[in-house]
Amino acid sequence: MDPLSTEQQRAAGEQRTHRLRMLNLNAVEAEATFDRVARLAATFTQAPLAMVNFINDERQMFRGMFVPTGSPEDPVDTSGGIPFDLSNLGREAPGDYGFCPHVVAQQSQLALEDVFDYPRFKGNPLVNDLGVRSYLGTPLRDNTGVILGTVCVADFKPRTWDRQLRQGMQELTETLLSEFKLRDSLLAQQQELFAVFDGAPFPIMLTEGPDHLLRYANGRQGQAFGMVPQFSLGRQVLPGLAQVGVFDAMDDALRTGRPTSVSRVSLRTYDSPAPQDFDFLCTPVRTSPSAPFKGVLTVAMNATAQGHAGAEPQAFAANVQQRFEQLGGGALADSVPGGWSGRPGDAR
Repeated sequence: MDPLSTEQQRAAGEQRTHRLRMLNLNAVEAEATFDRVARLAATFTQAPLAMVNFINDERQMFRGMFVPTGSPEDPVDTSGGIPFDLSNLGREAPGDYGFCPHVVAQQSQLALEDVFDYPRFKGNPLVNDLGVRSYLGTPLRDNTGVILGTVCVADFKPRTWDRQLRQGMQELTETLLSEFKLRDSLLAQQQELFAVFDGAPFPIMLTEGPDHLLRYANGRQGQAFGMVPQFSLGRQVLPGLAQVGVFDAMDDALRTGRPTSVSRVSLRTYDSPAPQDFDFLCTPVRTSPSAPFKGVLTVAMNATAQGHAGAEPQAFAANVQQRFEQLGGGALADSVPGGWSGRPGDAR
């Protein structure tokens, strides 16, 4: 397949980043499934370094990794020694580092038997930083055909990547299709859950991670506090809520794993000419009982209007938490019913 033009690479990068967000893979975070695939790749090829690498429009994220430790339990032979101590090798790299970006750009497998034979690759930082001399990278496509990154192996000596090794790496990469299909299935179920959010009579938003990336908000949230783009940083686009301590309470909920609240704060909203008093309940959410808390469900109750009993948002949040756990492991949804987006705004 012909390499992509610069404009095509830019568009593909945006599409890839969006897809990684959907699948909850757009972060530097180790994951057992991908670590196992990296270890299998190292075992199959007898290569001392293997990675499952996801690449967005800014950086590379090694969510699956196998590095040599010199332990007798390693599945590959490291008796010849390794040129660098890789025990503290990080799980991220700049977007143009190494050979994986070339695999993504050319959309095909890349086999370098000796990097020094290729002037284009000889000066790559990966050679100087890690002493890599040979590399085999395979495009990692999801079940929709989008290339998300690579599954790759590397060695510190020249290697012959024969047809059997190349085919085996291709087949190993394709085993991850079932993982992406499962995540899509969970996303569909979570989208149904968000329909409950749409019908709620009080403002609701769902954020992810310590930066409180905005994943979803219902119509009432937008009407009261302003329509903001998806995937924006909560504190930046909703400074009014930040000023009254809502995001601090969300920090506490995410850190402790327990609901936190902010009581009787006065805010000017977009749907009322006069200031309104609100109570906020911030409930940490996870996608299965054993998973870490990754998101916060924030429900706002208009205390001035007194339209609903105070216990209603607590019961609602508890029900949502239970529903999330029933879905099993997976990602917070990215596709939002109604396509919630719009102009940046904040609580006035």
